[in-house]
Amino acid sequence: MNLADRGELTGFLRKHGIKADKSLGQHFLCAPNIVKSIVSAAEPAASILEVGPGPGIITSFLSKICPNVVAVDLDDRMASLLKESAPDCKLILADALKVDFREILTDLPAPRVIVSNMPYYITGPLLDRFSAVSDLTSALVLMMQREVGEKIIAQPANRERGAISVNFQSRFEITSVCKVPPGSFLPPPKVDSIVLKFVPKPNDLPEGFLKIVRAGFTQPRKTLSNCLGATFRQEKEALAKLIESAGLESNTRAFQLSESNWIELCNQANKLGWL
Repeated sequence: MNLADRGELTGFLRKHGIKADKSLGQHFLCAPNIVKSIVSAAEPAASILEVGPGPGIITSFLSKICPNVVAVDLDDRMASLLKESAPDCKLILADALKVDFREILTDLPAPRVIVSNMPYYITGPLLDRFSAVSDLTSALVLMMQREVGEKIIAQPANRERGAISVNFQSRFEITSVCKVPPGSFLPPPKVDSIVLKFVPKPNDLPEGFLKIVRAGFTQPRKTLSNCLGATFRQEKEALAKLIESAGLESNTRAFQLSESNWIELCNQANKLGWL
């Protein structure tokens, strides 16, 4: 059985009387090359947690490369399909926004990898939940709306760069696995998608790092000094001193800063007791 093949997937869904549930953001991937890229990116792994397996398109291939595959899905209709498409996979019927990922991962052998074709409407909350357990994983292989993915990987001086870029780049080494056009899904979504691989970095960020990053991006069109002033309620002179002590120009904007710039800015703010 090769559910990455559109014809086989269509017949499999028809056999079980299943159609994608729009309310759950379901778009079933049926593109062999993309499935192959996702599975390859998940290697090596002693265990894999797949969130949102659907009928088991990716799951069936993950089960061939890994002896321990656990899947979490809210849709109880998928139980019978996964039993046929990926019989060795353990299915947990639960809400991905409520289930205890830490408990699931702790019971699995390392190295552990999370794989997910994330529903667009819960991408943000899922990213936060996956990040919270990244200390238990060796990698995350995640599909998301291309617009979101490109913001995550946006580099300094790119105007698409925002707090989400700095947040994830400071905590993960991120690589683009592949781009996924709408026609790769059944039914096709209205937007392009992208698959990114996140490999956790050592967590040695200074205290208050995310607070100052988020403050810096509150008004992206304004200077960094103006944004920080609105959050920390400091006088212009104090803000100018902070910016200068971090080795930055007075007219610098947040999207121009590198990770090391943010770390130095945070260190200087800590010295002043702002954080």
